[in-house]
Amino acid sequence: MLSSAHHAAPLPRIAVIVGGNRKESINRKLAEALVRLGAGKFDASFARIDDLPMFNQDHEANLPAEVVRFKNELARADGVLIVTPEHDRSIPAVLKNAVDWGARPWGKNSWTGKPAFITGTSPGAIGSALAQQHLRSVMTGLGMILLGGEAYVSFKPNLIDEHGTIGDDSTKKFLADFVDRFALLVNRLAPAAQASAA
Repeated sequence: MLSSAHHAAPLPRIAVIVGGNRKESINRKLAEALVRLGAGKFDASFARIDDLPMFNQDHEANLPAEVVRFKNELARADGVLIVTPEHDRSIPAVLKNAVDWGARPWGKNSWTGKPAFITGTSPGAIGSALAQQHLRSVMTGLGMILLGGEAYVSFKPNLIDEHGTIGDDSTKKFLADFVDRFALLVNRLAPAAQASAA
């Protein structure tokens, strides 16, 4: 007799990286809002980067504990959400440092093959566009599979409330579409999704 019970496939795991290390970072607020939009589509956990030592190849033979932790978080993730501010028209130093550690040591690139959604916000009109552009170029070179399209968010007061809810309906719909497409991309590529479908 056939059982009608279906085992729910585990949700894909997303590592969330915030490119700013400021306590009241508007990009952290945006990241939290995106995680809320993705509730039920993926399990998200924030990967800390502000405690990583400055990248130095001298430490590759014996990786610092913080780097080992970070690379393990990336290894467990089925996809990566990167939400970044723009510093001096480029990638913030704290984020570039994390990117460099993730790519090393040679042969142990943690980024290769990972689907990613890159976005960010700033109070300015072009919402971190140059940082995102630079980061896309770097991450494509490191073998990531980037979600198509560009999500630049101009941060205005009350855009996101204290509960992480996006107040502006058009922005919410715009970002929900990206989150849905990211979830689909990750599900298509996630090892867990493939294993459960087998």
